[in-house]
Amino acid sequence: MWVILFFFGAALGSFLNVIAVRYDPDSFLLSRRVVGGRSHCPFCRRHLRWFELIPVVSFLIQRGRCRTCGHGLSIQYLVVEVLTGAIFVVVPLYLRTHFFLLFSTFSPALFAIQAALWIAVFVALLLLALVDIRLMLIPDEINVFLGAAGLIALFAAPPIHSVTQGSFLRSYALLFGVAGPPWANHIMGAFLAAAFFGAFVALSRGKWMGFGDVKFGAALGFLFGWPDIALVLGSAFVLGSLVGIVALGRREKTMKSLLPFGPFLALGAAAVFFFGYEIVHWYFTLFRL
Repeated sequence: MWVILFFFGAALGSFLNVIAVRYDPDSFLLSRRVVGGRSHCPFCRRHLRWFELIPVVSFLIQRGRCRTCGHGLSIQYLVVEVLTGAIFVVVPLYLRTHFFLLFSTFSPALFAIQAALWIAVFVALLLLALVDIRLMLIPDEINVFLGAAGLIALFAAPPIHSVTQGSFLRSYALLFGVAGPPWANHIMGAFLAAAFFGAFVALSRGKWMGFGDVKFGAALGFLFGWPDIALVLGSAFVLGSLVGIVALGRREKTMKSLLPFGPFLALGAAAVFFFGYEIVHWYFTLFRL
């Protein structure tokens, strides 16, 4: 079953590559202009045959080159297919082993909904990262989807009113969460994340970050809720700083260069989803708190 899930995800990853490469900010993310038409080599423009479109396998067999012109293809095609396939396997595996810790109960139907939801979330975050890297912008359609996913996550949760419910920080959420219904923490997460990025936009007059980051922060804050979003933001800034320092050291970037922040927020979201509790536990242990 896991092998089937992987290749299904890899096939979707191939579709993500198409969207990321063809997306035009002036058109709808999934418009016919973006998703329509047959796949072709970006160099010789020849239409690809079915056996050249088998996820992962075709790229490896052809050694990352076009079968006709022999031109090397971007490693992005393989990486995205493998990552999407991994999302379809790793997310349900993680939820299956941690479900009771997150929700204090277990239901096959609830598990299926949560697994499908978070698979879709990480696929959307991967697409967002690809578009942001190429165009330095975040599509509004993905922000809307992430906000809707947060709403679904709230309604799909069991009727247990606890600060820790659905929090990837688990028991540590008791230290920082807002007492009350779960939706209160999600609204607070959206507001604080939007205010945080809004302050950056205002202080820099749009030079450091754009309004797309504000909308993305609000959507991500509503999805993860408070206090999880704080760790998402912290992880994103740490990862972004490390990459920036390395890029400066290798003289690939200057102090005036811009880095797309969407990919780091996506990585921060993944870090909190899979390791949120462990990160906070390590931090408290490190300082003996």
